[in-house]
Amino acid sequence: MRDVAVIGIGMTKFGELWWRNLRELYVEAALKAIKDAGVDHLDSMYVGCMTSGLFCAQEHLASMMADYLGQKHLAAYRIESACASSGLAFRLGFIEVASGMSDIVLVGGVEKMHTGADATYCLAAAADQDYEAFHGNTFPGLYALIARAHMAKYGTTRNQMAAVAVKNHYNGSMNPNAQFQMKISIDTVLNATPVADPLGLFDCSPVTDGAAAAILCPLELAKQYTDTIIKVVGSGAATSTIAVHQRDDITFLDAVHMSGKRAYEMAGLKPEDIDFAEVHDCFTIAEICNIEALGFCEVGKGGPFSEAGNTALDGKIPINTSGGLKSKGHPVGATGVAQIVELVEQLRGTAGGRQVKNAKRGLAQNMGGSGGSSVVHILEVQ
Repeated sequence: MRDVAVIGIGMTKFGELWWRNLRELYVEAALKAIKDAGVDHLDSMYVGCMTSGLFCAQEHLASMMADYLGQKHLAAYRIESACASSGLAFRLGFIEVASGMSDIVLVGGVEKMHTGADATYCLAAAADQDYEAFHGNTFPGLYALIARAHMAKYGTTRNQMAAVAVKNHYNGSMNPNAQFQMKISIDTVLNATPVADPLGLFDCSPVTDGAAAAILCPLELAKQYTDTIIKVVGSGAATSTIAVHQRDDITFLDAVHMSGKRAYEMAGLKPEDIDFAEVHDCFTIAEICNIEALGFCEVGKGGPFSEAGNTALDGKIPINTSGGLKSKGHPVGATGVAQIVELVEQLRGTAGGRQVKNAKRGLAQNMGGSGGSSVVHILEVQ
């Protein structure tokens, strides 16, 4: 296999973009990535998108996005793995370049969620329809069950979950592409409108429109395009049961653990070798469970670890420097590549006020549903 580098990134602003359609969002992010990379052609393209058929009544995204990008005969693919769709798209693009099949590959993700469609219904397609959605359980409800179980088993508190939201909003306040560029307090989180006990409004990621894109190429070729070489050193993917109740322990995200283990093994690294990470904080409890599953702290200790400031910008392992899904926003099919965009900005040293000092190696973890799928990538500046 060939070594692979990320040479270009681009994304739209995330938010309630009622005046933008699906294709416009994707093309904007893709063109920014192409310009950033300085490439004059593409060999292939991957589009991560979770549920455009339900939100927008639009399928066949491979043809649509290639067409509106002005690439009529491009080899293009649409990838779906719930909220991990573009993380998986990035992995497949990485594999294509590493295999030698293509040299210049565009990987992107997009979701248009503000369309008038019932977001709860559309998102429930990522859950088990027979055993979860049919009985009325939504993703806030499923993660509330995980939170209650974690609280009962490990003593995790509401204040510890609230600390995750406060930290991520602080980071997001310095991200010009974030949906919510505002700081919040612990009291704001604790006194927010209840959604699914114990989770309130500020424990939950928002409904978001947006797109993100990246350009991959062989490491040797990257030297023709940039002086700052960002190498993909690790990639891992895994699945678990789609339904929460079928797992041995609902407080431990085994797909996250396995995808992280595979990425660490490929890179020849350990959790303590990572300088910062973007993890899938669709809910505050998800960030706590994810940092445990990825080995950044002891299992069961994610709550106090977060509350103590270890995941802050100046902490032991900065987590979600972009603001995460909680503050940056969560256009489900775009989130995975948006995490890659943040990793590249940090490794280039262009993240502004949220810049992590001496950032040399970052990890991105993108998850589908309630942990039914997970993809992890590790990037390193050369």
